[in-house]
Amino acid sequence: MTIKCTTAIGIAVLVLGLPLSLQAQDKAPERWLPNLITETPQEGFELAVKLSRMGVKSTQPDKEVLFRERAKYAQNGEALMHASEVVAIHFQTVAAANSYWK
Repeated sequence: MTIKCTTAIGIAVLVLGLPLSLQAQDKAPERWLPNLITETPQEGFELAVKLSRMGVKSTQPDKEVLFRERAKYAQNGEALMHASEVVAIHFQTVAAANSYWK
């Protein structure tokens, strides 16, 4: 893993964690993730996508801004590749939690 990629992941973790810590100060967050266990790898991948989407939602709670910016990054190949990387990282986590569906 390159230093640039490691740095980007580190920044993403900090940025994604900040809204959660701020949210905890205001009120208890909505419970939408009881566990990481899924029946199949397909369900695991769908959970990974949801984890990624929820990360974006918690990072940018303003829906107007979220939808406005989506049009920009949806046309940016590099941004889409980074989004795929985030999904892949979440999928690794879900797969490990499910003992790789053995």
